Amino acid sequence: MRTFPLLIGGVAVPAASGATYESVDPFTGQAWVQVPDGGAVDIDRAVRAARAALNGPWGQLTATARGKLLWRLSEIIGREAENLADLEVRDGGKLLREMSGQMASLPDYYRYFAGMADKLEGSVIPSDKPNFLIYTKHEPVGVVGAITPWNSPLLLLTWKLAAGLAAGCTFVIKPSDHTPASTLAFARLFEEAGFPPGVVNVVTGWGPETGAALAAHPGVDKIAFTGSTETGIKVGQAALASMTRLTLELGGKSAQVVFPDADLDAAANGVIAGVFAATGQTCLAGSRLLVHESVAEELVAKIVARASTIVVGDPHDPATEMGPVSNEQQYQKVLSHFASARADGATIAYGAEPVAELGGFFVKPTILTDVTPEMRAVAEEVFGPVLVVLTFADEDEAVAMANGTEFGLAGSVWTKDVHRAHRVAGNLRAGTIWINSYRAVSPSVPFGGMGSSGIGRENGIDAVKDFTETKAIWVELTGDTRDPFTLG
Repeated sequence: MRTFPLLIGGVAVPAASGATYESVDPFTGQAWVQVPDGGAVDIDRAVRAARAALNGPWGQLTATARGKLLWRLSEIIGREAENLADLEVRDGGKLLREMSGQMASLPDYYRYFAGMADKLEGSVIPSDKPNFLIYTKHEPVGVVGAITPWNSPLLLLTWKLAAGLAAGCTFVIKPSDHTPASTLAFARLFEEAGFPPGVVNVVTGWGPETGAALAAHPGVDKIAFTGSTETGIKVGQAALASMTRLTLELGGKSAQVVFPDADLDAAANGVIAGVFAATGQTCLAGSRLLVHESVAEELVAKIVARASTIVVGDPHDPATEMGPVSNEQQYQKVLSHFASARADGATIAYGAEPVAELGGFFVKPTILTDVTPEMRAVAEEVFGPVLVVLTFADEDEAVAMANGTEFGLAGSVWTKDVHRAHRVAGNLRAGTIWINSYRAVSPSVPFGGMGSSGIGRENGIDAVKDFTETKAIWVELTGDTRDPFTLG
């Protein structure tokens, strides 16, 4: 049994209560790590440490110095990538082949935002008043509470952390109850990189109370949350009670739209990547296939054929293509979707059952046809390897169906017609659209959703500004006095 402490103010500490809990490896079903069960007292200690660093040594660094520290951190992450990937697999059950790729990509994010740190330039604004010089500057928003999910803990933390540190913020991180270990291990790297104590703090805790205490803490200036829409709404309500800034990256029910002229082999591969990679446990999962009625039968046959060969098993095995569902709560939710799909009259083209011989939290990749928009599996985010298939007759119907959801995170268009590709992409209501591809991300490209998929964007140039406040400064140039009872 491995153990990890909290990190508060640069010091490894237990929870104030002394309580701990155990995290379960979803592949073995056995507890493998023990972590502190922190609470509101620990959150308060962490927020105070983050504020002290902001007002102290971290806040006194130049932007250039912050960038150098981020660059140094990227080098250390590259060195530790293999160890971090192993922790992610043990904690969350994702494939080693996927998590190795994610960890290898993390240094790119810190290098990208290291270069952004000293590029946060203000501007001189032409004044309509001849006796004033007016300019703006960007200042860090302050202490950030980062609440992260269990599906890709360090990647989705990095989407917040790299930009926020470049902007000059400090952080209190609350990782998911189910995947605490990799974040606690990752936090140890900051001291080696030379970050002052208190810049990055981590508090773990079982149940919603710890995250709720962070979201509602009056000493937090911004909350950056990734998770379900239901939880995101609660986090947002708690934060807004004290006018805390918000970035919410929430759920999705993304559509992959396949037109009859598409390369169907490529489209089938893209659909597989979009919904069965990561066991479907990703917010951007392309879980709705909208396919033209003239090619629907052929495309579904290709997808079923490939789904039937997906290797389900040990996430550490390089041959495995789909690992377990990450935790028992989510496993039961996926099983409930199988039951409701049958009850609603959907056709099970493939799957919709556990992988009995493996035990644990394994399910088969699942394809549902003969579905309607009102069915639960079509309307709700499953967050598992479940694809629903709907057909359309023309482009207008395809766009209406794709947009017929409360979510708006991502989507794709599969066609060889360049005019149609751009036209449909422009009409889809989602934050990210891929054309003849799916599931590609980059530190330089903004990511986020519309509607119930969230508020704000992560990554890209503007992400750094989302961690700042813009201050306008007026400089009176003449020294003259004026009428105090008129607006200047």
